[in-house]
Amino acid sequence: MSNLKERYINPLTDFGFKKLFGTELNKVLLIDFLNQILPDRKIMDLTYMSNEKLGRSEIDRKAIFDLYCTGDNGERFIVEMQKARQNFFKDRSVFYASFPIQEQAKRTEWDYKLDPVYSVGILDFIFDDHKHEEALLHVVELKNQRCEVFYEKLKFIYIELPKFKKQEDELETHFDKWLFVFTHLSKLQDRPQKLQERIFSRLFEAAEIAKFSPEEREAYEGSLKYYRDMKNVVDTAKLEGLTEGKEQGLREGKEQGLKEGKKQGLREGKEQGLKEGKEQGLKEGKKNRSLEIARQMKNEGFTADQISRITGLTQDEIGNI
Repeated sequence: MSNLKERYINPLTDFGFKKLFGTELNKVLLIDFLNQILPDRKIMDLTYMSNEKLGRSEIDRKAIFDLYCTGDNGERFIVEMQKARQNFFKDRSVFYASFPIQEQAKRTEWDYKLDPVYSVGILDFIFDDHKHEEALLHVVELKNQRCEVFYEKLKFIYIELPKFKKQEDELETHFDKWLFVFTHLSKLQDRPQKLQERIFSRLFEAAEIAKFSPEEREAYEGSLKYYRDMKNVVDTAKLEGLTEGKEQGLREGKEQGLKEGKKQGLREGKEQGLKEGKEQGLKEGKKNRSLEIARQMKNEGFTADQISRITGLTQDEIGNI
């Protein structure tokens, strides 16, 4: 018996992503989405290819849901949904983009002319070096030292979903609407007024869980469980990182405070010492001068009372001269 309460599937799950974008029946959805982010052309048709050619590792397959297809002009598209941040993510993107490049090699005589390759990443995380940027869509190309495009047939396109904060009444572009679908679809019970285009009619029809076969529902529940488990792991790691960061910050702050306090104390102590030393030196200098005067007066026959009145020295101090 299913425990699902949502009306529509979560497109950030493996099953949801491939159900909406990875079938021949729904490829119009992928075409429409890609046409919103490609900087230089429009796709009219797509053909799905086996992503086994990409050589994904078992670890990658658990965290990355990908599609591999060719456009009507021969372009290769790697479209992937990635849930969690990964070490050397950019290195891995470049590595996997090399597979559709290499497979174009011909065994006969060949002039090395290549079809374009696009690596599209829909990311459920934010790059560390983009944390303070508002831009969520990044198009990366090979450029020379003058920032001119050196090779226009290889592009990496990344979308940082967590940066998308717009609500339904704020949606302006078709691209906005697609991002709203990725981030809100599973939370909706009714189709929003802003998403009434024919393409979204197709999407909502394909995403409705009630229309799934028992096998599809079971597969989706398994995919959803894995998604939630992974999300919990990521959120837990983030929370632990925040806690450790706070503790480390407090510790370093305390150490820094002690260092600065000590430094300030030394500075203030030095200033106070100089001040007191100067005062003490003046007092001692004045007293030494008084003793010198007293000594001369005593040698000239002045009485102790006279010397005391003039120098301010006590009778005992004068007697010790």
